[in-house]
Amino acid sequence: MKTFLLIPLLVSQTFFSQSVSADLDKSVKEMMSAPNALAANLSFYVSDENGNPVYEFNGNKGLSTASTQKIFTSVAALETLGKDYQFKTTASYSGKISNGNLDGDFYITSNGDPTLGSWRYESYKPENFKQKLLEAVKKSGIKKISGNLIIDDSYFDFQSTPGGWPWNDLGNYYGAGTFGVNWRENQFDININGNQIKNYSYDLENVNWVNELKTGGSSDQSLIFTAPHSETAMVNGMLPAGKVTTVSGATPNPPMQLAIEIKKTLEENGILVSGKVSTYYNEKLEGKSVAKAPTSNLIFEHRSPTLDKIVYWFLRKSVNLYGETLIKTMAKEKRNNPTFETGIDFLKDFWKSKGINANMINFADGSGLSPQNYVSAKAQVQALLYAKKQNYFDVFYEGFPTQNGIKMKSGTIKDSKSFAGYQTSKTGKKYVFSIILNNYQGGSISNALFKVLDNLK
Repeated sequence: MKTFLLIPLLVSQTFFSQSVSADLDKSVKEMMSAPNALAANLSFYVSDENGNPVYEFNGNKGLSTASTQKIFTSVAALETLGKDYQFKTTASYSGKISNGNLDGDFYITSNGDPTLGSWRYESYKPENFKQKLLEAVKKSGIKKISGNLIIDDSYFDFQSTPGGWPWNDLGNYYGAGTFGVNWRENQFDININGNQIKNYSYDLENVNWVNELKTGGSSDQSLIFTAPHSETAMVNGMLPAGKVTTVSGATPNPPMQLAIEIKKTLEENGILVSGKVSTYYNEKLEGKSVAKAPTSNLIFEHRSPTLDKIVYWFLRKSVNLYGETLIKTMAKEKRNNPTFETGIDFLKDFWKSKGINANMINFADGSGLSPQNYVSAKAQVQALLYAKKQNYFDVFYEGFPTQNGIKMKSGTIKDSKSFAGYQTSKTGKKYVFSIILNNYQGGSISNALFKVLDNLK
């Protein structure tokens, strides 16, 4: 008798699934027949929570996915590093301390903590870190440093940004690179009145600015250009006249910025630094050799928030710095070679091992900023389905923003948009989906995609 009772239910579910598929197909065809989509490409895939296909439009086609790329990086990091993983920053010294004088060099080093000095976490802000370090220096008995203050940023290799990132993005806050020692999320703010720079959120030392801003329009159309380790920066484009606008850029040399701030903090509290301030890679650039931070004579250790909290902000606010740091961290931890190439290969191998076709995951970075990422909607759905079965899923899911009434991660690069996530319809049906639209020109690309996804509500 139970078998007979199941038949109407199965028929009803099949009919409903066919109805949703038909509605999705109608909306997709309307969107793709619009003038804005004349030269556009779409990859769209929907399944139920068990992985059964519901709808597909070029589901295997690899497109530039933008920040929904972070789905792949987040899951791999949570699984391979663990949700309780913490980054570590330490202070140590060479030489010896005698009568309050450190006859040697003072070092700060890290394994790439992207949250060091971040404003997003309570008790982790820049002043908190500097105060705790100052207390540790005083406790050690150091009252004067006769040697140098060195930031050892050698944990990662020298290349701080993936090779495929566009030059227009590099100097802006979302294009900040990742270093062996990061600081303030490698970001600064400029307050600009019309086209005149008013002030900075903190002093950027050793940076010479070229200001080519013009006034006009009603919105921020400015761009900041900085390059890693460069002392020249430029801001151009257009800002509204008669108002103060805050624009955010990428710090050219975060380790050096930290060194300067630490020296200032020490000297304001009566601890003189007689030598110079520098970094491991600054010395290398000058053709000099410098010792790495000693593992003995440790006076201070700072640990980051746990990875689950980092992943939350990585997904919720789409912090590209976190993604590239995780790529290099997995490369270092799992293959002992902290380069982007090694990390990206590791990420691809991870997902191949989970059953995703390698041709559908052509990764170029860990955050999605590179237009050279080519990922299919079906691969993203497979990754979302895999995550749903893992014991860290709640942590992962919590990071997804709610947009247009749907729990989903978004991605945006020029003329391209993507959404991927989870949705429960008003009838209780649970869907997993990814939609990626490239080269959609003009109009509201988000609204066009929302109209399609509304069929899942």
